[in-house]
Amino acid sequence: MSAEQQAGQGTGLTVIVLAAGGGTRMKSKTMKVLHPIAGRTMIGHVLTAAQALDPRRVVAVVGHQREAVSAHISASFPDVVLAVQEEQLGTGHAVRMAVEAAGASAGTVLVAYGDTPLLSGESLRAFAAEHEAAERAVSILSGIVDDPFGYGRVLRNAEGDVEAIVEEKDASAEQREVREINSGILAFDAGFLTTALPRIGNDNAKGEYYLTDTIAIAREDGLTVGAYPVDDVMQTEGVNDRVQLARMGAELNRRIVERWMREGVTVMDPATTWIDADVVLAGDVTILPGTQLLGATVVGEDAVVGPDTTLKDCEIGPRARVVRTHGELAVIGAEANVGPFSYLRPGTTLGTGGKIGGFVETKNAVIGDGAKVPHLSYVGDAEIGEGTNIGAGTIFANYDGVNKHRTKVGRHARTSSNNTFVAPVEIGDGAATGAGTVVRQDVPPGALAVSAGPQRNIEKWALHKRAGTAQARAAEDALGARRDDDGGVAES
Repeated sequence: MSAEQQAGQGTGLTVIVLAAGGGTRMKSKTMKVLHPIAGRTMIGHVLTAAQALDPRRVVAVVGHQREAVSAHISASFPDVVLAVQEEQLGTGHAVRMAVEAAGASAGTVLVAYGDTPLLSGESLRAFAAEHEAAERAVSILSGIVDDPFGYGRVLRNAEGDVEAIVEEKDASAEQREVREINSGILAFDAGFLTTALPRIGNDNAKGEYYLTDTIAIAREDGLTVGAYPVDDVMQTEGVNDRVQLARMGAELNRRIVERWMREGVTVMDPATTWIDADVVLAGDVTILPGTQLLGATVVGEDAVVGPDTTLKDCEIGPRARVVRTHGELAVIGAEANVGPFSYLRPGTTLGTGGKIGGFVETKNAVIGDGAKVPHLSYVGDAEIGEGTNIGAGTIFANYDGVNKHRTKVGRHARTSSNNTFVAPVEIGDGAATGAGTVVRQDVPPGALAVSAGPQRNIEKWALHKRAGTAQARAAEDALGARRDDDGGVAES
């Protein structure tokens, strides 16, 4: 077992995620860490990375809007311990609340932030492993950047140990040339941390307790402080406003798209393709421009999705094709075809080789293998058997104004265009309907249902009811020509 694999085991690893700040620069009624990015909340990304280390415990410190944040964490990450920071008195105070809640007195403690959605479990694992191997009191996750302006600089001594972190405003001209910056993510020996936290003071302009003061405390005690430069420093960037949220969203999406392309997925236009973090794609999937794959969508091998398609929490079978479609909580079988301009609402299931065609809306509809709803139809609360064909312009009338009702169409039935099925009703196996039929009663297997009466033509209706119009004149001309052809005399 490597050092990185051992990190989090042995005496135990505790990960603390700070999520108590207000995030006022977001200018939002939604707590900053609850803003979504790539299908998860920001804190959801961080907690997922933390849990990838298989730690003994993960602690989230909540404060502002703690009811909303706590509810989200408890629902999505039930094993996470919640610690409350009643007053936001700084990072040192927040970590103290977490240590008191979790009782982390041995092993390693990692401290991360809930607004760093690019942070990966791999980077945290490598950081923890390096910290434990070096047996330091404190380690800093740092980064080497071309332009360090605005960041705290990591100052090292001749041996390479960290002596201090100096902020931009306090740095000398020489110190500002240092390109190694502090990310704010720290690793501690738990024993040292529990003794250092009570020693942090708040004699500063904000009257807050800063976690970074533990570096000076460790140095005073003659203990080692080090820094571990992460290869991908953008992972440590936080989100403070909507501009940064958009930038981080685009960057995370770029990484997700590139990862899938390396896994054997064809993405025709990465710039217009969005894929959420929890989407799963099989090999040889093709994604065409303007496509969004959201939530827990799963796409089977050799399927083609797009262009201009949005699927959320959908399952697409192998070799299926979905074109210009909006779908949510739908299941599409292997080799099925959907679109263009289809709307798949929750509860839609399309069987193997089936078809949902242009301008078709479906909801709570189970459409069997090889069954087709080719065009211009609404299929709600329905079951359609295998091999059945639904004619164009068909409406499954499922709502009586109070309750929803279900329609069942059997196997290998053939229904004509412009039908209305008034639920609850059942059309049997092998049955058929005539054009324009309104089905209000069950149709037996093999029967033909026709609701329209014989056609009745009212002669010269346009001449009498639309006199003086182009319609009437056209009718007069046609009637006159017909009489001439018959050898009669045209009426004046």
